[in-house]
Amino acid sequence: MGPTNSVLREQVRDLMPRARADLAEMVAFRSVFDAEQFPVTECDGMVDWLLAAFGELGFADAAAHVTADGSKAVTGSIAGADGAPTVLLYFHHDVQPPLGEDEWASPVWELTERDGRWYGRGAADCKGNIAVHLTALRALAGGAPIAPGQLPVTVKILGEGSEEQGGGGIEDFVVSRPEFAAADVILICDSGNVAAGRPTLTTSLRGVANVVVSVEALGSAMHSGMYGGAAPDALAALIAMLATLRNAAGDTTIDGLDADQSWSGVEYPEEAFRADAQVLDGVELIGSGSVAEMLWARPAVTVLGIDCPAVVGSSASVVPRARARINLRVPPGVDAMRAQDLLVDHLTAAAPWGVRVSVEREAVGSPFSAATAGPGHDTLVDALSASYGVPVARQGQGGSIPLCSVLAETFPDAEIMLLGVEEPACLIHAPNESVDPSEIEHLALAEAIFLTEYRA
Repeated sequence: MGPTNSVLREQVRDLMPRARADLAEMVAFRSVFDAEQFPVTECDGMVDWLLAAFGELGFADAAAHVTADGSKAVTGSIAGADGAPTVLLYFHHDVQPPLGEDEWASPVWELTERDGRWYGRGAADCKGNIAVHLTALRALAGGAPIAPGQLPVTVKILGEGSEEQGGGGIEDFVVSRPEFAAADVILICDSGNVAAGRPTLTTSLRGVANVVVSVEALGSAMHSGMYGGAAPDALAALIAMLATLRNAAGDTTIDGLDADQSWSGVEYPEEAFRADAQVLDGVELIGSGSVAEMLWARPAVTVLGIDCPAVVGSSASVVPRARARINLRVPPGVDAMRAQDLLVDHLTAAAPWGVRVSVEREAVGSPFSAATAGPGHDTLVDALSASYGVPVARQGQGGSIPLCSVLAETFPDAEIMLLGVEEPACLIHAPNESVDPSEIEHLALAEAIFLTEYRA
């Protein structure tokens, strides 16, 4: 018989100063997986810290593995009782770059408390989730390393080192070394609640299908006074092509791609979204569906960048060539490869004046649907409800986590669920990222309850 929920709640609460100290040490590592921006030693230091922290908890086999993209995956396990089911706890230990240190109100790499929140790069995404795992396990450990057989489940950890850079290292690692990730339940702790204090499972992820489209019309730039009006303008052609990707309401309009799907989970109130997305006053939201439908259930096209002459230094010339990088997000139920094919065909057909068009395909990531039933799911829902004291909501996520699809393909019988501390106010990937410490506390308690009560 494990500790009661009330005992676990008290133990987690008592561990919160330790959680803050953990997070402060983790945030101090500038673990951006990009040697051109930060030294590799920063990522290596973070890995060493993880090995020590989890090793101290009883993960005697904690180890780092160099993956195909050069990043390091962290693994480890603690065996449960005989015949126990296995739970895998996922996190990533790399972070986004600061993105404008002059816009931060406190030091980027120093955990700072302000207005009840803890600020610093990675405080939420995803080192706050690592603090959740450590706090939950410490609550179960009772001040000593967890011994094999002490828990009713076998616990594994899988820490990714290049999630923010998307190098594919962890996906290759899972396929080539499945023994480190095989589990009955996989908790992907890199998501968040719809709002602080509202427990939420992310049940769907949109896939991604990017392309770079190039347009050529002239052999070189030509004087607009002498040739403009009859000479085809490559930039104007590209603009016309891009304009066909959305209608007047802002819906994505790629020929052959359905864009009228509905959403049955929690709604995203418009005013809350406007605040979270920092939409300027007077600017309308786009799309004919609800916010939730536009974000989580329907395809969305975004122009990420355009190569063309800059305003400063531009000349009075007809532009001979231009290109754009296009991001297409696709919801569950849509084949990402087919969606990319449709995007390529649409752009080619939309090109005016016979301009030459070439399309470079980038990597495709499949959409993903998480478990919404099963013993693991039901136990986790009960644990979250017990911790927060309110029912669990379900949301989608507009972003992609390619690892989820790889895990689903590699372990088709596993229950995969997404949760975490990254609610909208965290401003992940932006300046002044922060975490609400109550989210760490509530999720650590929920995880501790889950690891105590889950049975396959």
